[in-house]
Amino acid sequence: MTGVALSWTFERLENLAPRQVYDLLALRSAVFVVEQNCVFQDSDGVDERCWHLLGHDQDQRLLAYLRIVDAGVKYAEPSIGRVVTEPAVRGQGYGVVLMEEGIRRAQVVWPGHIIRIGAQHRLEHFYQNFGFESIGDVYIEDDIPHIEMLLAA
Repeated sequence: MTGVALSWTFERLENLAPRQVYDLLALRSAVFVVEQNCVFQDSDGVDERCWHLLGHDQDQRLLAYLRIVDAGVKYAEPSIGRVVTEPAVRGQGYGVVLMEEGIRRAQVVWPGHIIRIGAQHRLEHFYQNFGFESIGDVYIEDDIPHIEMLLAA
């Protein structure tokens, strides 16, 4: 996508620098807890069984983040979650680039596997643009409507 240039870090939690861990937790908290006014336990014990994808700009500011959860941890399939962009850069294509990179990385780590997400329902169409298909009914998680979606291998 034109104008969106990020440098990527893709690591397991134990291989991230303390500053990287701090930055990703701060971004997740700023959006998922504060902005969305949702009190929930973000540090859910799953981060240790994930790949973490961090997108930084040229000034090393974290602008985009997601985690790819190992197959068998939350779902039978590998899953993408905690998809977040820095609020100041929303609408500039960073979310699209993040998801494209996240899907690509998940397919490298788990070739031939379906990818599952538990998407916020309001973002269903965003994820459909990447080929995810909705399955099941809308459900409530942390007081927010969600829907499960699958991306075929």
